[in-house]
Amino acid sequence: MKQGLELKLGQHLAMTPQLQQAIRLLQLSTVDLQQEIQGMLESNPLLDEETGDEGGGGPTPETVELPSEERQLDLAADNILPDELPVDSQWDDIFDMGTSGSGNGSDEELPDFESRNSRTQSLQDYLRWQADMTHFTADERNMAELIIDAIDERGYLADSLEDLAVNMHVREDALLAVLLRVQDFDPPGVGARDLSECLLLQLKQMVEKDDPHVLLAQRIVKDHLQALGRHDYPRLCAVLGVDEAALRAAMALISALNPKPGEDVGTESTEYVIPDVIVRWTGTRLRTDLNPEAMPKLRINRHYADMAGGKDAAHKYIQDQLNEARWFIKSLQSRQDTILKVARAIVERQKDFFANGPESMRPMVLRHIADAVEMHESTVSRVTNQKYMITPRGLYEFKYFFSSHVGTDSGGSASATAIRALLIKMTQAEDAQHPLSDAEIARVLADQGIQIARRTVAKYREAANVPPASQRRRL
Repeated sequence: MKQGLELKLGQHLAMTPQLQQAIRLLQLSTVDLQQEIQGMLESNPLLDEETGDEGGGGPTPETVELPSEERQLDLAADNILPDELPVDSQWDDIFDMGTSGSGNGSDEELPDFESRNSRTQSLQDYLRWQADMTHFTADERNMAELIIDAIDERGYLADSLEDLAVNMHVREDALLAVLLRVQDFDPPGVGARDLSECLLLQLKQMVEKDDPHVLLAQRIVKDHLQALGRHDYPRLCAVLGVDEAALRAAMALISALNPKPGEDVGTESTEYVIPDVIVRWTGTRLRTDLNPEAMPKLRINRHYADMAGGKDAAHKYIQDQLNEARWFIKSLQSRQDTILKVARAIVERQKDFFANGPESMRPMVLRHIADAVEMHESTVSRVTNQKYMITPRGLYEFKYFFSSHVGTDSGGSASATAIRALLIKMTQAEDAQHPLSDAEIARVLADQGIQIARRTVAKYREAANVPPASQRRRL
């Protein structure tokens, strides 16, 4: 085979660092973007945030010369007021820093209440802090530590007492005695070995322990929890020898309990959502605008920008920072324009939703919006990821308006979101004693022209967090 050189002309898209930055900014949420902007403001001196001041953007002077009269008054005050005011007592005379709060003068540190409340902590940390407040012997404290380590994030004891006793080489009855004391810790129900014990621990900590409804709830939780889960109310009334009113009162107490008490204590931080777009009614039309509070306004610092142009290292650094700042502002502007364009296309296609509610949601996929705004589907996917709009009907993520479709008798299609809304509406209006099954819901939807299988109804019902008919049955 003979080797040779051949020259060809062609075009291809090069992923420059600037283009990569623009794509990355496009898919960031507003909260993450604000952190990105703050980091850029701190690292690039050519980038400033507009604050509404009339100044030219130059550096703030460190000192300001006072007018002559004010300066004289200030100097006079310096001469009048001494550096230290005389007092008739000393700090050590009032507060003895050498003594502890316990009054015994020991150097043993007390638990830090302030630091415990000023930071998030895990369930184990919270339980260990309570164990420090409990009078344990050294052996009991070690057993309590072993039990606390075996409690999972739900608040349940994950290992059996037998296994824990073998691992620690202690008697099981001694370990049980410590467990009973740990079960008195907060949150109520922690350290339980099963659901029944967890609910019983919470019922035992109620103020009105001798209330007949509390006693009835304890009997149900202890011996008839499975029948309660099956909603077999006639059998429960017969076995317990009570009427429906008493059973209903006991069930109200049980439903108020927390089956996973450990989840109330954790290190998860609050996630804040800042809407990118505001949708409002102006007469009979919907208006879509960017949220002006979602992003700070940036500008080029003219004081430093005027220094660019030289050929030494310092001027070259300023020029590079200037180019980076300009491209960053341009990428942000492009991001905002793209978000607004996609949001307006979504609102235009789903205007029936804003007028009539979720039942009027139209089927929509990424391709519909991509064709409307003349962009690639991957770009639309990045724009709709973690972007939110505040509307007259509430706060929604862009992706909420995208859903698959189901065929109708008329040859059209119905949105899966609209079907879920209809399903929720039907279950809320059903007879509580005879709830609709999945097959019955499918028949009702078929009467409305929506052809859907029973298994599809079950899938949509689970997606809408609607329990099955057996669990929706009420007295």
